Amino acid sequence: MSVLCAVVLLASLAGILWLSLTVPKLQRFEEPGRALDLMVGRMMEAQDGLHRAPKWQRWVAEWTMDNEEQASRQAIRWYQELIATTDDPSAKLRLAILLGESGHESKALAEAQGWHDRGTSAESFRRLIVAAYDAAPLSLEQEAQLQATLAETLPVGWFYDHLAARLAQRAGDHALLTTINVQRQMKEEQVQRWIRPLMISELTCLAVGSVILLGIVRLKGRGLNVLQLHSPGVPPPWSGGTAAAVILRGGALGALMTVAFLSTPVLSQGSLRALAIPLANLPLLVIAYVYLLKPAGLDFWQGFGLRLNHGDLGRLGCIIVAVVAAALWGEWILGQAADFLKLENHWTEWFDQDLVWATPPMLATSLLEYVILAPIFEELAFRGLLFAMLRRRFTFLPAAFLSATIFALAHGYSLLGFISVLWSGFLWAWLYDRTGSLIPGMVAHAVNNLLVCLTVMALLR
Repeated sequence: MSVLCAVVLLASLAGILWLSLTVPKLQRFEEPGRALDLMVGRMMEAQDGLHRAPKWQRWVAEWTMDNEEQASRQAIRWYQELIATTDDPSAKLRLAILLGESGHESKALAEAQGWHDRGTSAESFRRLIVAAYDAAPLSLEQEAQLQATLAETLPVGWFYDHLAARLAQRAGDHALLTTINVQRQMKEEQVQRWIRPLMISELTCLAVGSVILLGIVRLKGRGLNVLQLHSPGVPPPWSGGTAAAVILRGGALGALMTVAFLSTPVLSQGSLRALAIPLANLPLLVIAYVYLLKPAGLDFWQGFGLRLNHGDLGRLGCIIVAVVAAALWGEWILGQAADFLKLENHWTEWFDQDLVWATPPMLATSLLEYVILAPIFEELAFRGLLFAMLRRRFTFLPAAFLSATIFALAHGYSLLGFISVLWSGFLWAWLYDRTGSLIPGMVAHAVNNLLVCLTVMALLR
């Protein structure tokens, strides 16, 4: 039975990896062009807004984010991929605007020259690009006609604003140019108003958490253990072999239930979708209680350290802030390494359609999944059971690395996403190993997911 369940689990994991590696990423969206337009437009508005942002914010952005030139190059590559996949004429227009606004006017014009004999819309697009980036004079009458065409062609946003401003500048239409620039500044400031509080929160957490981390290291050097919150902790008081059988059988049942759930449209859509995570983990937790916790004389609260003393809440808060800071430092180092190696995440991996476009009830369902349910049940499964089982046989490093690797593979991300999740899983395993409680990892996991959700919503929603 355990062998059969292992085959089911391996097949499930292989299916996730196969889909991640073989299915084109743009097929994740019904409207990839609309998603990319929104993301690139907001990303470039955020870059433009930094020119008028406070000095501290510009410094933080230079330290943590791509600069304007890097953002433009990235957006150009994404549009080239979209065009190669969909051959969308409006995507070609946006690509030409990106080229022209990043200082490559000749490339924008060369791109537009290839639109000859592609129909009426392509010809109107070509005239817009030539008028905006060619050296030929542009009269106010011509500009008025082109502005009317542009208003019918592009929705209001970064692409429209920049091309309209370029046309007004070329024709010497100072009144229109002033109006466009004022509207651009208002939109850019609106984006910054959402991003700025997140930056302040992360900086505060990073500073306070780093100080706490240094304090923990100093106290550990003096032989003081300030992290232990609960006993028995790790390794758990049950057989590793029995735990392996529980994980295989409970995990296989959970995988089958997930497939059945996702195959039922009534259940997989709407607010009922929030039941997927609890139901998928229910078999594992029931079997774990019957064969691991109950024979050891423990309940869930005692077995996973889910009940703490009130006197430990202060230490718990400090530990969580310290680990969130460690996670942020890890993300920053990963970002620097990715820049050096010229690696990047595909934009589809962090564009969540529910967080961006869903109705308020569906948005609430998504936040419930990401911020509450996923941290609770993933920590119970991957740290409380998988890591704890491995910890009976191995020292901390191999046990944490193996469990975090399986945790990262199950997310189906590309290389950078895999490494990011691996680092998070490693940190949360360290928390469970040192504190004996899953609560710090659950809360840190929830804070991590909340920061990601808030960032996507602040920039794109």
